[in-house]
Amino acid sequence: MAKPQKRPQKRYVCQSCGGVASKWAGQCGDCGEWNTMVEDAGASFTPFQARHNLQSGGRAITMLGLDAKVPLPDRMATGISELDRALGGGFVEGSATLIGGDPGIGKSTLLLQAAAKMALAGKAVAYVSGEEASDQVRLRAQRLGLGQAPVQLAAATSVRDILTTLGEGEAPDLLIIDSIQTMHSDLIEGAPGTVSQVRASAGELIRFAKERGTAVVLVGHVTKDGSIAGPRVMEHMVDTVLSFEGERSHQYRILRAVKNRFGGTDEIGVFAMETEGLSEVGNPSSLFLSDRDEGVTGTIVFPALEGTRPVLVEVQALTVRLASGATPRRSVVGWDNARLSMILAVLEARCGLSFSTCEVYLNIAGGYRVQDPAADLAVAAALVSALSERPLPGDAVAFGEIALSGEVRPVAHAGLRCRESSKLGFERALAPVGKLPEKSELSVSGFRTLAAFVDNLLGR
Repeated sequence: MAKPQKRPQKRYVCQSCGGVASKWAGQCGDCGEWNTMVEDAGASFTPFQARHNLQSGGRAITMLGLDAKVPLPDRMATGISELDRALGGGFVEGSATLIGGDPGIGKSTLLLQAAAKMALAGKAVAYVSGEEASDQVRLRAQRLGLGQAPVQLAAATSVRDILTTLGEGEAPDLLIIDSIQTMHSDLIEGAPGTVSQVRASAGELIRFAKERGTAVVLVGHVTKDGSIAGPRVMEHMVDTVLSFEGERSHQYRILRAVKNRFGGTDEIGVFAMETEGLSEVGNPSSLFLSDRDEGVTGTIVFPALEGTRPVLVEVQALTVRLASGATPRRSVVGWDNARLSMILAVLEARCGLSFSTCEVYLNIAGGYRVQDPAADLAVAAALVSALSERPLPGDAVAFGEIALSGEVRPVAHAGLRCRESSKLGFERALAPVGKLPEKSELSVSGFRTLAAFVDNLLGR
C-alpha cells in the first residue's frame, strides 16, 4: 500500500511586517498588529520534500577568489549631482533601487526630473506609473518644463504586461516603477499591495534588471512610523535603499542612502522644493544656519557628519522656570528625546546643575534631524547657556560624545568637521581631548570631562 503524501504546510504572512507563522492568529507575534495574518498563496513544501528536491538536479557553480580581476560596474550619471552623491556616483547598470518617503514629499518629482535629464542625455528611459494616468504625469512634466524630454511613459499595474512590452525591443537603460505597491502578478493570488504580491512583483522586476542590464527604480510607500511598507525582505532584495525625508510644509528635503551595495551609506543629497520642482542645494551648511544674532543665549553650532559630508546646523535650547509643584515639560524637535533626558541627567548628577524645575525645549534649526552622537556636547552647551542666561561665543562650534560617567569622548572625523567650520568663518572649536587634528584652521579647546566643560562656559 502506497504511503500517503504529506500535505504541504500552510503558512500565514503578516501584511504589516512580513512575519511568518504556521498557524493563523488574530495578532502578529512580531509587530503586534491585529488582523494582518493572511495565508500565503505561494507554493510550499514539506521539510522532507525540500530535502529530497535539493539533493540532486543542480548545476555546478563557478567559484572565484578574492583577488579575481572583476571590472567595476558602469554607472549612469543622472545629471542631478545631489542624487548622484546619494547613489555613490549614479545608477549602476542592472541594479535595483528602492526609494521611499511620505506622500507628497517629492519622490515622483525627483525621479521625473532625473528621467528627463537622462533621456535628454541620450539614455533610453521608461517611466511606468501605477497610481496616475499618463496625462497626469505629462501635465507634471510640462509644469516642470520637461515636456520635450524623450521619456517613454505608460500607466500600467500588471507586471506581466510591463515585462512583455519591454522585452519586445531593446531594454531601456532606466526603468522607473511608481509605485511597487500598485503592481500585481497574475502568478500570485491576492490584491496589489499584499506581502505576497509586493514580493513577487519586485522579484520579477529585479530579475529583469539583472538579465537585461536595466537599472530599475522602485518607488515604495511608507507606513505611519516612516518605514517602507511591505515585506522587509524587499529591502534585502534591492541593491540600494534611499529615504526621502522632510516636512511637506517645509521647503527643504533630504535624500538619504540607507543601504548601498555600490557605495557608502548615510550619504545625503539636499534639495529645495520650488515652483519649478526640486532644486539642488550645493552648500547645505549655509542653508541650516540661520542669521545668528550676537548675545542670544541657548544657541551653538554643531558640525554634523552625514557619510563623508559635514553639515553645520544650529542647536537651539530654551529653559523656562516653573512654579513649585508643576510638572516640567521636555520637548525636542530634530533630535532624540531619550538622548536629551540622558544629557539632562548627566548635567544634574555630574555638574551640579538643576533642570528639575525647568521646562526644557530643544530644536535643530532648519528642519534638519540630527542622528550623530557627536551632538551631545553641543546640546549640553546650549542647555547650560539657556539655564545660566550666558551667551556662547558666536565664532565657536562644539562637538563630542558624552558618557554617563561625565566623560567627554572623542568622535570620528574631527579634522573634517573643523575644516568645514573654518570655511564658514568659525574660529574656535569646543571638542574632547584626543584625536584632534595637529594642524587645524580652528583654535581647538579640548575637554576631558563635562564638568570641566561647564566650568569653562560659566567662568568658574
